[in-house]
Amino acid sequence: MAAGTLGVAASELFSATGSAAAFPDDESNAAPSPEREIIGDPRVRGPFPILSTPFFESGEVDYETLADEVKFVDWCESPGMIWPQAGDAVDLLTKEEKMRGMEILAETARGRKSALCLGVQGKNIDDMLDYARKAEEVEPTAIISRPPDDGKTEDDLREYWRALMKVVNRPVIIQTSGGTTYKGPAPSVELLIELGKESPYFGYVKEESSPIEARMHRLIAAKPAIKRVFSAMGGFAWLYQCRIGSEGLITERAPFADVLAAVWRNYDSGNLVVAADAFSKLMLMLNLRETIPGNNLRGFSLYIWQKRGVFKNRLSRDYGPNNSVPEKPVVSEFKLSDEQIAELDLRFEAMKPYLKEGDWKQPA
Repeated sequence: MAAGTLGVAASELFSATGSAAAFPDDESNAAPSPEREIIGDPRVRGPFPILSTPFFESGEVDYETLADEVKFVDWCESPGMIWPQAGDAVDLLTKEEKMRGMEILAETARGRKSALCLGVQGKNIDDMLDYARKAEEVEPTAIISRPPDDGKTEDDLREYWRALMKVVNRPVIIQTSGGTTYKGPAPSVELLIELGKESPYFGYVKEESSPIEARMHRLIAAKPAIKRVFSAMGGFAWLYQCRIGSEGLITERAPFADVLAAVWRNYDSGNLVVAADAFSKLMLMLNLRETIPGNNLRGFSLYIWQKRGVFKNRLSRDYGPNNSVPEKPVVSEFKLSDEQIAELDLRFEAMKPYLKEGDWKQPA
């Protein structure tokens, strides 16, 4: 009935990843629609899900599993991936842990198709430059940067990103919102355009500051200074924002990397109804944030990581009172009832037409 309502045959719907009937898509390498001229680095385009940091019961980072996430996301044919970028990873990991993670991810990603983007967030300019220099050393495809924790004015942001501009030689995605301690303004559209004109590596934007769609329209109209605009905010508005001109998604949804890839592959090659069907399956899963309480970005997604054979547990580091950083790691397990697990399994099964078949652990 759903396929009939959408006006396409079931065989057409279920070929998005080749997991059911053969697909008139897998046009994964098809040229984008004629109106979608690619400006800037073509590798920094499409979904770049943020990797979730895995932990042992001791609270230490599980770097082996972190590396496995790279293998999984690449196997899912996602155009790219990002780490560290989620608030808990940026704030609750030490500098040494983040630097070590960068090295391991860069080594694991080398030679794979999915592009690695490393986060270079800093409390201030000097802190950020430490991460930026490490990123340059390990040579990811791109980097991403949010406003500095100590930023108070737009001039602070300009100075911060101009300092970054001097040390990088790869695309820089600017996240327009700050971290938990950031109280300054969002970078104006004018500043983002200004930076994009000053450097060929700037002009890539992860837009999550209100009014989001209005800002997107203005940014996209400023091409070629603006090279790429990415959606964010959990991905809930991604399909609509693709219509506006968003050319990718950045959010902590890596356990669904193959579904994200199917949405993008089909939308970008003009199979809009199939893209909408894949997106609807993703939304059915993510809608469980209304039913299963907890962190909407990690939360029950940790169970999916387990289900897909990547994570060993559902452990997270936690903030202290008022988003403070505890002196020592505070670790908690995300617990689920039998009923919640049964519902997650049901909605995961509904995604099956867009889940890649096979074993990500086996070499291609």
